[in-house]
Amino acid sequence: MAMVGQSSFRRILLLRILLLSIPILFLGMAVTFRKARSSLLQTARENLEQSAVGKAVTIQDSINALQTSLSIASETAPLQFGSPESAAVFLNRLQKQLPTEVSCLQLKDLENPQMIASTCGNRILDAVNTQDWAKNTQDLAKQRDSSAELNRDHTLTVNTLNRPSSTEGSPLNLLVSTAVYSTTGQLRYSLTAQTAIRQGKTLTPLQQQGETIVIDQDGKFLAHPQQGQVGLNIAQGTNGDRFQDILSNIRRGDADSRHLFNLSGEQTEWIAGFSPMTVPITRKQKETWAVLAVTPADNALDGLADITQILLILTVGLLAAHLLAMLYMARDLALPIEQLGKYALRIHKRDPLERAPKNFRIRELNHLAEVLDNMVGRLEERAKELESAWQEAEAANQLKSRFLATTSHELRTPLNAIIGSIRLVKDGCCDSREEEVEFLEQADKAAIHLLKIINDLLDIQRIEEKKLPLAIETTDLRQILKDAVDLETVAAQQKNLALNFTKPPEPIMVRVDPGRLQQVFINIIHNAIKFTDHGSITIQTRLESIPQDLPSRSATPSSNGNGHHPDPYEVEDWVVITIQDTGIGIDLAQQHKLFRPFVMVDGSTTRKAEGTGLGLAISRNLVEMMGGQIGLHSPGPDQGTTVKVTLPLLSLQTRRDLERPSVAESAKA
Repeated sequence: MAMVGQSSFRRILLLRILLLSIPILFLGMAVTFRKARSSLLQTARENLEQSAVGKAVTIQDSINALQTSLSIASETAPLQFGSPESAAVFLNRLQKQLPTEVSCLQLKDLENPQMIASTCGNRILDAVNTQDWAKNTQDLAKQRDSSAELNRDHTLTVNTLNRPSSTEGSPLNLLVSTAVYSTTGQLRYSLTAQTAIRQGKTLTPLQQQGETIVIDQDGKFLAHPQQGQVGLNIAQGTNGDRFQDILSNIRRGDADSRHLFNLSGEQTEWIAGFSPMTVPITRKQKETWAVLAVTPADNALDGLADITQILLILTVGLLAAHLLAMLYMARDLALPIEQLGKYALRIHKRDPLERAPKNFRIRELNHLAEVLDNMVGRLEERAKELESAWQEAEAANQLKSRFLATTSHELRTPLNAIIGSIRLVKDGCCDSREEEVEFLEQADKAAIHLLKIINDLLDIQRIEEKKLPLAIETTDLRQILKDAVDLETVAAQQKNLALNFTKPPEPIMVRVDPGRLQQVFINIIHNAIKFTDHGSITIQTRLESIPQDLPSRSATPSSNGNGHHPDPYEVEDWVVITIQDTGIGIDLAQQHKLFRPFVMVDGSTTRKAEGTGLGLAISRNLVEMMGGQIGLHSPGPDQGTTVKVTLPLLSLQTRRDLERPSVAESAKA
């Protein structure tokens, strides 16, 4: 019956699995998303760093190419003669042939500061610093011979005026000037070119080439995606600290990447890769500029939206598939358990031939069904055993009651004899001294009989408590048998029974308690005489190897600490003592009960033979405590009974070891 707050196994299974799996799925999605984002950012940083290196190389190559071209042009005749017409024609033709985009070429006279020829009309370019230029070709030759640096006489100055508008961001505007010497070898003119080095915009966000920023070593923007920033210092913007850190790395010659913020005036994050570029400003001066390749972080993460969409689709698909799998699995798990539960509920009223449902898809549940069937079968067997044990307990209780009645009768009979005899003597009812002695002898016999009964009761109690001591020693079995036969000879003669015993010629050495073993033989012989009315009692001994009727290894008794318990299968020889009578015999159905305490075949108080029924039980325990076995067999009523006692025989080597005196005893001798 379902209770409040309980739920079905199927529902609990689904809820627990879903509660465990859904967070794991979302956690995996979050970890994957974070890993993808970090991977895209790392890839963008590496690509932008390489792009910055490439941009720096491109700018430097463009400057070097322009310097070389101007240096070659300065040595041509149209410029050296200083003719305005020929110079103008030459400059127009040269402007189209230069490797970089040049917006203006001008030839100026340095002695009389005036423009000789120009490709940009009347616009005058900035003045040129000629302080480090050689005054004549001889000095120029000496300078070139003394240095391996190319184009060291070329001067680069930054022109921050007249910047053309461009949708590709601000180009890098530079003035490149070179000296022009007259035909006499004297410094006379300067050739200046205004160039705009452009870096194309990234074609697609995934290419991650970035836009170009150039910063000189003083922190001034020479090129910037926002034209309004060109000419400003890095300290005037929001990323001053970050740009300063970039310049510090540039001075050390390091190339790396950084994150910038609000570069375009919007609340956006940019990724910048940077690389150093060395530029000769004058013949003696060089500067290290920073070339940056920058792109918005959104461009670097442009593929993240597709990855996120794919992750969402996969997560939803996994959740749906997971839910379907859980429903299918819950059905396969819950249905067999529900069937087994219904079977368990009706076990008490089921058909005895009905078995637990099987043939499930799950091997463990089929095994559980088999175990349940086996358990039910064992419970039914145990119920039958308990019922049988209860019946045996009832029978034992009846036997106990019968035993108490029998024992009270056995105790009362000698007590009455003792009391009666003593009172006759005490009251002077005897006519002579001989009659008094006769009554006292009867009281003495009754007292001895009473003492034997009490000793049996005490022995069986101590045996059950495993507190009965044994005094084990090496002794000759023949003498123990002879003493027991001698004690029972008178009782046999009184019933006209033949007590046959032939003493073996050779000693039979055993390790036993002589007194207790004699008690066993007396009990057996006494029982044989008591239940035999005519005929004989025969006692025989023989030596055997392992007897065929010994119990299995698992059935051998365990030692209680007082006895000698050798393994029957490790003893080489055994001695077998049989006591056979021609008495009343025993029914086959009753023979297995005779070695139990308080059990007698005839337990009534009016039975013919007296006794408490403890003798055989005590004998069996004593023999087993000494490492032997005792058994009883009778073909049936009025066919006699044979009791067989089997004891381990002491080997010759063991006897020698036991008889050999110890070292301490030899020393004393």
